[in-house]
Amino acid sequence: MLSLQRCLVAFQTPGEDRFLRPDRSRPEKNPRPRLVAFGGGTGMSTLLSGLRDQPVEVTAVVSVSDDGGSSGRLRKDFDMAPPGDIRNCLLALSSQEPLWERLLDYRFEESELEGHSVGNLLITALTRLNGDFDSAIREMNRLLRVRGRVLPAIGEKLTLIATHPDGTKSTGEEQIVRSGKSISRVESRPRVLEPAADVAEAIEAADVMVFGPGSLFTSVIPPLLIEGIRKRVVESQAMKIYIANVMTQPGETDEMGLADHLDALERHAGETVIHQVLAHDGTFSDDMLDAYSSRKCEPVVYRGDLGGRGVRVTTSDFIDHNSRIARHRPDLIGRLICELALTRMGFNL
Repeated sequence: MLSLQRCLVAFQTPGEDRFLRPDRSRPEKNPRPRLVAFGGGTGMSTLLSGLRDQPVEVTAVVSVSDDGGSSGRLRKDFDMAPPGDIRNCLLALSSQEPLWERLLDYRFEESELEGHSVGNLLITALTRLNGDFDSAIREMNRLLRVRGRVLPAIGEKLTLIATHPDGTKSTGEEQIVRSGKSISRVESRPRVLEPAADVAEAIEAADVMVFGPGSLFTSVIPPLLIEGIRKRVVESQAMKIYIANVMTQPGETDEMGLADHLDALERHAGETVIHQVLAHDGTFSDDMLDAYSSRKCEPVVYRGDLGGRGVRVTTSDFIDHNSRIARHRPDLIGRLICELALTRMGFNL
């Protein structure tokens, strides 16, 4: 595997060494690190596409609180969990031929189907055939020959409720973002105590957990609102990694620095859980900065503001500069996460 040591700069503060030392507690018959990723949306699918061909066992636990676009319409019309984020994650880990991705991502532009993707409609049809969303997604894993597993955090739709510093509340992802207010805390309705058995088992068996990149309050944090997931994450001895977003997100993380992002994540976990943070090093083209500045977005970079927290911070130029969109390079973060996982398992790289 190509080492990334030359392009990375790491900062370490005391208290985190044990998560850099090899974990010898696993049976040698299964040396592939077991990784669980939490999130949804474009950020999660970017990470998964980078992990697809890496020697790790991946389970993606995907948020089910989206209420906009095609997913929101199907959620309302069929009283089901939204399929869009899960569709993207399934395709990111699929080993089917590329035509499947083109087909399932195809969106209709006319009639009653306008805006719907074939993948979203297929998941909806499978849900009706199988009788529940959980089994439909597990069937999609098989049909798409997913390298790993993509599982909904819970097999029913969740509604997010955000509490703002002024005491007001916003209900639903779209309304939360539209409010334009900073967020103190999010909660979900209905309150769910336990995830499905295979989600719980994956978390309990994980060697590494990854949070982000993605919308902090509406994708990354929501799985932690399920008490059984939150409790297992806190109790796990796995290495826990947070991949920071490259830019703030309008209406959700305005004016939030890296430490603010980490504070929000750990506030919802109820404890300090993160051992490793990956953050962009601040390298941007002038054109990219101008484009994002016009949308009132600011870079999320490490400014030495995590000192004393016992967290290791790794910085690098994580974005694709051939794109006008500030998103992580899948190949780079995939290789880095894999290196961290293999080091954790005791492999010399």
